[in-house]
Amino acid sequence: MWRFLRWTAAVTAALLVAGCGGGSSGGGGTGGGSEGKEADTAPPSASGPKPSGGLPASLTAQHLDWQRCKATRDSPAPGGDWRCATLQVPLDWSKPDGATIGLALIRAQAAGGDRIGSLLFNFGGPGGSGVSTMPYYATTAASLRERYDLVSWDPRGVGGSEGIRCRADREIEAAEDVDATPDTPAEQQAFFQDAADFGKGCRKTAGRLLAHVSTTDTARDMDLMRQVLGDTRMHYFGISYGTELGGVYAHLFPKRVGRLILDAVVDPAADTVGHAENQARGFQRALDDYLKSTGQDPERGSRDIADLLERIDAEPLPTSSGRKLTQTLAVTGIVLPLYRETSWPELTAALRAARKGDGSRLLKLADDYNERDSAGRYGTTSHSQRAISCLDDRQRPTGAETERRLAGFERISPVFGDFLAWDTAGWCHGWPVPGQFDTPEVSAQGAAPVLLVGNTGDPATPYEGARRMADELGRGVGVELTWKGEGHGAYGSGSDCVDSAVNAYLLKGTVPKDGTVCS
Repeated sequence: MWRFLRWTAAVTAALLVAGCGGGSSGGGGTGGGSEGKEADTAPPSASGPKPSGGLPASLTAQHLDWQRCKATRDSPAPGGDWRCATLQVPLDWSKPDGATIGLALIRAQAAGGDRIGSLLFNFGGPGGSGVSTMPYYATTAASLRERYDLVSWDPRGVGGSEGIRCRADREIEAAEDVDATPDTPAEQQAFFQDAADFGKGCRKTAGRLLAHVSTTDTARDMDLMRQVLGDTRMHYFGISYGTELGGVYAHLFPKRVGRLILDAVVDPAADTVGHAENQARGFQRALDDYLKSTGQDPERGSRDIADLLERIDAEPLPTSSGRKLTQTLAVTGIVLPLYRETSWPELTAALRAARKGDGSRLLKLADDYNERDSAGRYGTTSHSQRAISCLDDRQRPTGAETERRLAGFERISPVFGDFLAWDTAGWCHGWPVPGQFDTPEVSAQGAAPVLLVGNTGDPATPYEGARRMADELGRGVGVELTWKGEGHGAYGSGSDCVDSAVNAYLLKGTVPKDGTVCS
């Protein structure tokens, strides 16, 4: 099964390797105060279980034992001043006195003397590991560290926080042969069977956790995290899916909102099909811009790539590794470089090689995207992503409905349309737990201004999402900043205008004029 990830650890590590930043020495966390009952006053319209009664002191007054971080299978231990700790949160937020699970946290304390508080980061996915990604992002966020502790975490069901793994490596590799755009009844049967088998694997390994990894659950975890870190207000930097999480948090706890920035904004008004259409437009727009940059006509260039993919579908390409480049892997390889303009030359080289009959370069890009290392081991970002998004989303489009939509998707994008159309049907097919909502609730009347940054060339979360998030947050809450650039996300991507506006907002509380455009 297959889906475009949204700014997860896999994409960050492949495209944003900035080195592990240092910092001042870590210390002990502070206990929470008397602010724990905000969770009991969430609006009735909030999705997911509502806590019953106040939070016990065993949660709000817990002490975080910050220690040097350890290496994991997927990432080395960060050096310098990074420290890691574990926060206990309720497994089921409707039973805060019940069983708990541990969330893995990472922190580098503020380098300057005029500290504002903690700045929480979520890098997207859903399913991205903040513990793995935060050190890579430290150089980008160096200015922010002057006044904030930089803090991130693995959300529930991710990485070091009861990370969900649904398949063994050999099963993941075998599933790569399943056609993600089935053309025959037999291929459709294999496609849907693979989806159902994946869900069964998740149920077997995750057990009761599978029903408690929603975005709403994680938003409630964030507010407990805020208390235990000792912050009166939530200061937060959400990227891609992290913007949806930030919007849900603002809805649940509008009076707790401090300085929230949402970069690469998800359209909160889009349902399953709407999100797929948005991504088809976004990736096609990015591909068109790439083709223009190489002197090609976008329409003809896209048609040529679509024809290449059809040939690969009929006859997968050989590679230097001995594995075959399938059509699904080829599309995945095309997707990865579109996340960053600096990676476009690699896309040119990979497409040139594929046209000559060698799929090695595209396969390497696909492997980077899929977190596959040279030993054939895979990361589990996509496992966690699927568990979270299928619990959030209660829509389950059928194969018949998808076939009726194919022509429309292909008009939006001849390269990505059919993949994203079929993804709406297969992603949560046969999922063992029901979804919670059609679209997330993010209305946050009464919250402090939230800065929304949209990028006109963003492939994964098209820039129109920032305006829709502003509308959904409510009048006077969402403040939109647009960058006329390329790639997924704007901050730290080369625009002094964007970086200055974000820094002024987070460091000084200066809110830019709504509708500001950076070119």
